[in-house]
Amino acid sequence: MRIALVTDYYLPTLGGVQTAVRALADGLRGAGHDVTVFCPLTTTSADPGVVGLPVSPVFRPDGYPFAWSPARLRSVLRREFTARGIDVVHTHSEMFAALGGVRAADDLGLPVVHTMHGRIDVYTQHVLPFPAITTALLARLHAGQVSHAGLTVAADTDDTATHAARRMWRVMLAQSRASDHVVVPSAHFARRLVDRGVRTPVSVVSNGLEPSVLAAVGQGHERVLHAADTLRILWVGRLSPEKRPEVLVDAAHRFPTGVEVHVYGDGVARSVVRRAARGAPVVLHGAVAHDQVLDAMRDAHLLVSSSSGFDNQPMVMLEAIASGLPIVHTDPDLTEVVPDGGGFCTPTPDADGLAAVIRGLRADPALITTASRAMVAARGRVEQQTRTMVDVYERVVRERRDRGPAPRGTTKPR
Repeated sequence: MRIALVTDYYLPTLGGVQTAVRALADGLRGAGHDVTVFCPLTTTSADPGVVGLPVSPVFRPDGYPFAWSPARLRSVLRREFTARGIDVVHTHSEMFAALGGVRAADDLGLPVVHTMHGRIDVYTQHVLPFPAITTALLARLHAGQVSHAGLTVAADTDDTATHAARRMWRVMLAQSRASDHVVVPSAHFARRLVDRGVRTPVSVVSNGLEPSVLAAVGQGHERVLHAADTLRILWVGRLSPEKRPEVLVDAAHRFPTGVEVHVYGDGVARSVVRRAARGAPVVLHGAVAHDQVLDAMRDAHLLVSSSSGFDNQPMVMLEAIASGLPIVHTDPDLTEVVPDGGGFCTPTPDADGLAAVIRGLRADPALITTASRAMVAARGRVEQQTRTMVDVYERVVRERRDRGPAPRGTTKPR
């Protein structure tokens, strides 16, 4: 098949969506498919399988290039889809690169699969300046490309308590309705989407790691922490409020002696995290190459995930499983991602809960070895599910062919 993967995320940076898209592209190519990734780029890509999209010269949320303008994106993508004979378009975000992909696919009668990677209601609330204003602008611009007509979101849960959150939930619902099929990496988020009103067919397809990453990780190994050893903790991701890195840094001030935290990543919260880390056993490495993160995993005893109510299926957790690295996490929903016995959920999502777990593991390091053994045994579950995704593609291509080239009726008039 000839497949277009379209994302608003900048591929060379660290991040779960970026890693997931690269993994999917590699897995599909390894299975003999022709894959082109379309994403915003700040430099010309040396990879012929990556096409850079137009970006805004001034707006860079969270420091990333922002795909813009809708008309230019739609034009570029329509031209590229035609030239490359694309069979199916797979979008991986809810902003303007993905919207351009939906509009271009609609122009050409192509089916659209959409992966909902995470909670954009949480992301925008924490990352965008003046979210009460900027989410209104983004929602209006989104509705100018994909219809929001008839979509309502009630203020009946903590998820939808604010106007900004409800706007972003309407964005997610509209994006789903404008697609032929929705893919979600975790069952807990799939349930939330369906409960909130998604009626497009939804499949739960776990993300996976491409063979090159599995080879770079090497064989997972059991972690052993001796009494005289330093307990090495790893944190990887965007330094962004929705990831809550400051919770780990706050907890680190209360860790017992013999514990060291290594933080990999960069983002808008870097200054806050740097100030909070003063006097704590925390080393900030900044943005680094992916292989440096994998190297660090081999030497660590624990991975910490401090986000709560945001992440869907963090790719760094899958890398930890492949490496045999136990996970401490603060979000009960992420228990779904962690193999049985391979990690520890904190009793509360705050710094107190995290510090309590680390103190317990420092006092009884045999628990780390037992959890690591469970991770090593579960390595096979993190391989890329290429066949399952291709089944989804074949289904939507067949359904679109049977239905004919009529548009889905949820994009704006030409």
